Amino acid sequence: MQLGLTLPTMIAGVDREQILGWSRRIDEGPFSTLAIGERVAYPNQELFVTLAAAAAVTERVRIMSTVVVLPMHSAVDVAKKSATIDVVSGGRFVLGVGVGGRDEDYRSLEAPFGHRHQRMDDQVALMKRVWAGEAPFAGLNPVGPPPVQPGGPPLYSGALGPKSISRSARWAEGISGFLLDPLGEDVEGTFGMIEQAWTDAGRTQAPRQVTSFWYALGDGAEEQLHAYARGYLGIFGAELASAMAATCSAHSVSRLRDAVARLEDSGCDELLLVPTAPGIDEVDRLLDALA
Repeated sequence: MQLGLTLPTMIAGVDREQILGWSRRIDEGPFSTLAIGERVAYPNQELFVTLAAAAAVTERVRIMSTVVVLPMHSAVDVAKKSATIDVVSGGRFVLGVGVGGRDEDYRSLEAPFGHRHQRMDDQVALMKRVWAGEAPFAGLNPVGPPPVQPGGPPLYSGALGPKSISRSARWAEGISGFLLDPLGEDVEGTFGMIEQAWTDAGRTQAPRQVTSFWYALGDGAEEQLHAYARGYLGIFGAELASAMAATCSAHSVSRLRDAVARLEDSGCDELLLVPTAPGIDEVDRLLDALA
């Protein structure tokens, strides 16, 4: 199982030094991927701008979105930005996309919230045409730049439910999921459902299984993790956010190690860990914990 790391861009106040420092440290370490998620009505940095900065100061790791909420955006704009980051990174970009579930993010971008799944399917097909050098619509010129990777960046879906996973099996290379409780959720069952969806779609290549979870280490780690999760999940209301946050379980060295081992044993191909503290020393603390 490969191990990637997410930048702490969802923590308010993260600055240039931290973004670039984390990016360089991840690239120097044993990590496979540097990842960033997307929100709009939240005090985080914009995804594509930050990914481009990370691509410019790294040489080795994959650069991945986990995930772009595609129906909030123009598919052609996302295709162009993705191809640009693929060029800047020298062919290291991986595009994870999903439909999201936060109406406030859609409203912030003046985007419609309905029919998100069908819109995303249509957008993926359009992006692939753009990356192939075709004009996006009749009577228009092609939209560049051409991506470095043939056919465009690999596409992953942030699908969570059976129906959305089945839809994703028609076009995605794999699923980029998320776990609140990596020690308790039915990981094997989820991976099995994803594999079955790929089989049902007639795919000959097995899906790449990627997942993530929040973690915290050091003094006060449990409260740090739960406080971070409550803040992030606050859109669901204080009571539900607190209940969901309380299930987050990776808040000690032993729990983190157990979660990593459990996912590897379950057939996970890549784990993208998500820190809940912004200090660059978190990278060394993580490496020490998993040594």
